[in-house]
Amino acid sequence: MRIPIMAGNWKMNCDNDEAWDLAVAVADGVEEIEGCQVVLCPPFTALSTVEEALEGTDLALGAQDLYWADSGAFTGEVSARMLTSCGCEYVIIGHSERRGRFGKPPEDDPRLLTVFGDNDATVNRKVRAAVAADLLPIVCVGELLSEREAGQTDEVVRQQVLAALEGLAEEDILDLTFAYEPVWAIGTGQVCDAPEANRVIRLIRDLLAEKVGTAEAENLAILYGGSVSPDNIRGLMEQPEIDGGLVGGASLKAEAFCELVRVAAEVRGA
Repeated sequence: MRIPIMAGNWKMNCDNDEAWDLAVAVADGVEEIEGCQVVLCPPFTALSTVEEALEGTDLALGAQDLYWADSGAFTGEVSARMLTSCGCEYVIIGHSERRGRFGKPPEDDPRLLTVFGDNDATVNRKVRAAVAADLLPIVCVGELLSEREAGQTDEVVRQQVLAALEGLAEEDILDLTFAYEPVWAIGTGQVCDAPEANRVIRLIRDLLAEKVGTAEAENLAILYGGSVSPDNIRGLMEQPEIDGGLVGGASLKAEAFCELVRVAAEVRGA
């Protein structure tokens, strides 16, 4: 049975004091809950703080991105080795916001969005760098609203998944966790209909089965992300293919996030 994962992506939120308080509150809130892996992904500046806050717990630390080179003249970037030195076990790769694909674009000037430069090629390099450093990637894939309306969801997701897997050995693929995040549902309050999210995640699992075999693919956790909340988590977790969530806004509220963990463990962790 696949163990559910609930990963909190704090995005660009929390200074170090706030990060400490939130991490401690989550750790305390899930202390008695078994059957769900909890991952906290604070901003880079708070990684060491959260690592200290999680000491002695079963919660895992994750980062929100990385660069594929070990070191060099790459101002502003962070390497896999730097992340592991902070205690990271997981790293989010290819989030739609890093790809410059937004449900609600934060700026009305398209020139400003070029700061977000990830694409299928950079995602693949980052995945390969992560697995080489024994980090566990959470690889994000998902379609824009315009792509869904054009009937291109499956094509877009298939392309992103296969590009992320390019050049990986089978044993490396077994260390990946994919997260289906329809871009139009991220930060918008809209959530993908649970059966439809389940269908797309089944597509991802079938693509993985082509690479590692059906039995192995059935053991890989695949998450849903996009306006996950206590109001919709049960319906999502009751879907047979959805193994947890990559959570944005709700992960910044300890009580709400702990409720997501509780429901995931209750529904899928038995």
